Amino acid sequence: MIVVATNDFRLYHEAVNALRDRGVSFTTVTPGETLPKGTTVVLTAETDPIDINGQTDIEQVYADPDDIRPAIEDVLTILRTGDDRLIVGVDPGPRPGIVVMSGDTVVAAFQVPVTEAVSVIAREVADTENPLVRIGDGARLHGARIINELTDVTIELVDETGTTPYLGAGARGAGDILAATNIAQIEGEQITTRVIEPTAGELQRIQNESRVRSGGDRTISASLAHDVAVGALTIEEALSEHENQRGS
Repeated sequence: MIVVATNDFRLYHEAVNALRDRGVSFTTVTPGETLPKGTTVVLTAETDPIDINGQTDIEQVYADPDDIRPAIEDVLTILRTGDDRLIVGVDPGPRPGIVVMSGDTVVAAFQVPVTEAVSVIAREVADTENPLVRIGDGARLHGARIINELTDVTIELVDETGTTPYLGAGARGAGDILAATNIAQIEGEQITTRVIEPTAGELQRIQNESRVRSGGDRTISASLAHDVAVGALTIEEALSEHENQRGS
């Protein structure tokens, strides 16, 4: 468990916001208070009176409110170097939900364009012993793209049926992250690649998207749509290639 304990208001504000931005679970206490049971790391300032009562398994990370990022990275590194295996859950789609778990603890969460997903996953598993990436089997074209671009990591394809929860009022936008969390906790079939032949309907959707992206000016061919579907081109690159073909 991460505990933020500081009397420095600016440091508290920066640390809490940075942890929330990463989707990390944490709690806060006032310096001098007894640390909660299960505390793994305390994020604090060197001037704060923190009493760990001789508990050698609790780490302290000192943070600078003017540059909080190094301290946040140190905190997450400490969490990931425990006995629990690092597991990344991915709910694929145009903007996949990505959750990083150490044991039962969510240590980071992201939602990025599919073009950035592999770089995010690679960064999160770097320098980690035996990490595991579990990817849902829905949104199969996007999922296959991520699987085929990932290297040097164990990948499992997970049946994602029932992993997306009902979202109540105020929870809009959280579905992909919650689904990724559920996917991370389900055993799947180990794979290294996934070959998907896009359907006519999937190609048509890509062509329709290309027309929207071009402002209604042009629609890419089925051949270029196929290249987009398998990850060989982005829609923007396909539109550029289409323009070159049209002008030649």
